[in-house]
Amino acid sequence: MQDLMLLAQDPAAWVALITLVVMEVVLGIDNLIFISILTNKLPPEHREKARRIGIGLALVMRLALLGTVAWIVKLTTPVFEVFGHGFSWKDLILIAGGLFLVWKATKEIHHSVDPSDHGEDFIASSAINSFSAAIGQILLLDLVFSVDSIITAVGMTPHLPIMVIAVLAAVTVMLVAANPLANFIERNPTIVMLALAFLLMIGTTLIAEGMGLHVPKGYIYAAMAFSALVEVLNMVARNARLRKKAAGKPH
Repeated sequence: MQDLMLLAQDPAAWVALITLVVMEVVLGIDNLIFISILTNKLPPEHREKARRIGIGLALVMRLALLGTVAWIVKLTTPVFEVFGHGFSWKDLILIAGGLFLVWKATKEIHHSVDPSDHGEDFIASSAINSFSAAIGQILLLDLVFSVDSIITAVGMTPHLPIMVIAVLAAVTVMLVAANPLANFIERNPTIVMLALAFLLMIGTTLIAEGMGLHVPKGYIYAAMAFSALVEVLNMVARNARLRKKAAGKPH
């Protein structure tokens, strides 16, 4: 309790908390986009429950990893080398998660472009349309994003209470934003393709990070924000044309 009081009186601790909350929220966007796209493939009555379970699992996983900070730090220690480059468990987790995201997004983009090819539609198959299979895939990506999130937190502050508060704040934002984001994606089919492109880019970034090629997150999120802005302008223009067309029709 005394340590918490001292932290509360330390301006540097508040700066670290605000910075980390923003970072955790931004990192949570990746997780949330994947959850939204995947749960929208489920029957309507199961979607909200799947989102809440998926985000709840993300919270549990992050808090569990925070309880093993000493072990998490060891994940960055190289375990083997290839052509002189050391690979740690963190690198392997990021590469595996990145490959999964790239494969998943590519499959979905393929189905969106050619919906008649049901044989190639991985998500539309009965196995993946099941509630438990969706939760399993969300859990897999939760692990990847949680490891990345907690290692980022450990690198930004040594204070566990600050990490816990930041994680709780980020997951709360995810819970609040989950349904509006998923519903927005479902109402706007072109947004689905944009979101899948985001997942493809995020997956590629994870693979690059795992290979030791640092990609500044600011560039990634700036590109995502710019693309989203362009799509919003397209939607506004499209809606304006529809209203004009509707107004021109004789009653």
